[in-house]
Amino acid sequence: MDVADKIAQELDDLHADETSPGMAAVALDLARGIDATDVPGVKAKAAHELRSIMADLRRLAPVEAKGDTVDDIAEQRKKRRAAAREQASGS
Repeated sequence: MDVADKIAQELDDLHADETSPGMAAVALDLARGIDATDVPGVKAKAAHELRSIMADLRRLAPVEAKGDTVDDIAEQRKKRRAAAREQASGS
């Protein structure tokens, strides 16, 4: 897998085409440029710019709504409170 493929996958994961399509296109173009050359200086400059753009895209990416430990704890607390209320009203 070359750099362009890896960057394309990350851009997809970040939903970069939705949040910043222009920056996503530049990132992909830079990645393709890295793959297309063997000149170390050109690769280094393109990699530097690509790293900067990808950092910006990561900051702009929407936050995933996946459950995490905090969400699990909140859900458990909610269930315990509902059970306590039910027990209190049943007494």
